[in-house]
Amino acid sequence: MTYEAERALMCAVGKLLYDRGYVAANDGNLSMKTAPDRLLVTPSGVSKGRLTPDMLLVTDLEGNVLEGNRHPSSETKMHLAVYRGRLDVGAVVHAHPPVSTAFAVCRRGMETPYLSELVTGLGAVPCTPSFAMLSTDQVPRSVEPYLADHCAVLLANHGALTWGEDLWEAFDRMETVEHTAKILLNARLLGDPVALTQEETAELRSMQGMYRQLRQVREEIP
Repeated sequence: MTYEAERALMCAVGKLLYDRGYVAANDGNLSMKTAPDRLLVTPSGVSKGRLTPDMLLVTDLEGNVLEGNRHPSSETKMHLAVYRGRLDVGAVVHAHPPVSTAFAVCRRGMETPYLSELVTGLGAVPCTPSFAMLSTDQVPRSVEPYLADHCAVLLANHGALTWGEDLWEAFDRMETVEHTAKILLNARLLGDPVALTQEETAELRSMQGMYRQLRQVREEIP
C-alpha cells in the first residue's frame, strides 16, 4: 500500500470533519496530491468518521483509479476541476457544515467584509447562483469561475468547498467557513451587522503578507 503517511493523515482529517459535525453519515469527500500526477481520494459510500487507510484510492489527474478496490467519490470531478484551475492547490475538502450549508440553501455568500479575520485570511466566500445536479459535470463547471480569486465557495443547495496548499489548510478553511457563518447568523439575529469600511478593508488586505510570514516556521539561528 503506497502513501501510508498521507493515508493516515486523510483518515484523521476525515474523522475530524465527522466529529465536528461538518459531515454526517456518508457525506463529504476529500482529496490530496501525493505526487504531481497522483491524487489520494476518499471512496463513495463510507462515513468520513470511519475511514481506514486501505479504503482510500489513488487516481491520476483524470480520475482514473490506479490503486484501490472501491469506487471514488462521485464528486471527484469537482476536485479535479480545482486542481486543473489552481496548480498551487494540494488538497480539496467538500463538506456540509450545517450553518454555512444553510447559507448555501438560501444562496447567500459571505462576501461582505464584516470580520477582520475573514479579510486577512479566508477572504470572500461566494455562493454559486444555481443548483448543480450532483455527480454531473454541472458541479465542476459551477465552481470554475471562483477558483482564481477565492479559496472557498458555497455550493447552492449543496454544501461548501475549500482548497489549500495542503490538507490541513483546506480543512482549516472549511472550519473558518463554518465559524464565520455562525457569527454572521448570530449578528443578523441580533440586528443589522456593520461592515468594515473600504479604508479598513484595504488596510487589512495590505497586512495579508505579514500574517502569511508569521505563520511560517522560523529557521533555527545557529
